Amino acid sequence: QEHYGRLNGLTITWIGDGNNVLHSIMMSAAKLGMHLRIATPKGFEPDLRITKITEQYSKEYGTKLLLTTDPLEAADGANVLVTDTWISMGQEEEKKERLKAFQGYQITMQTAKSAASNWTFLHCLPRKPEEVDDEVFYSPQSLVFQEAENRKWTI
Repeated sequence: QEHYGRLNGLTITWIGDGNNVLHSIMMSAAKLGMHLRIATPKGFEPDLRITKITEQYSKEYGTKLLLTTDPLEAADGANVLVTDTWISMGQEEEKKERLKAFQGYQITMQTAKSAASNWTFLHCLPRKPEEVDDEVFYSPQSLVFQEAENRKWTI
C-alpha cells in the first residue's frame, strides 16, 4: 500500500512453498481486494483448509484466485512477486529433497518479464540465492529493505 497507494485491484503472486507466510497472505488478500496467484511445486501446496477458505473469500470479495505449479503462469500480470524460504526451521533434513522439488521456482528477471510493468518484489528475509537471484533482489523493484524496516515498527 505504501508503494502503490492502494491494495484494491492489485495482483499478488506467491512463488514457492505453501507455508505459514503464504497462509497469512491467503487469509487477507481477498479481504483487501487483491487478486492472488500461487505457484507451488506438487506436494508443497498450501493447506487445503486454508485454500477452501481462500476460495470462499475470493468469491465473497470478487477477487481472482489461481493455484498452479507453473511460476510463469502465476507471475503473469502480477504487480507484486513474493517468495519466502523454501526450507523452514525444522525442515533442514529435507533440504536436498526440497531444493530438487523447487528447481525452476527461483524468481529471476525472466519471471518478472511475465509480471506487470510496475512489478515489485517482496521477501520477508533472510533470503537464500536459490529463492531469488541477485538481479531481482537488489533491483529498484525490490522493496525487501523497506519491508524489513516496516516490520521493525510492527514488532
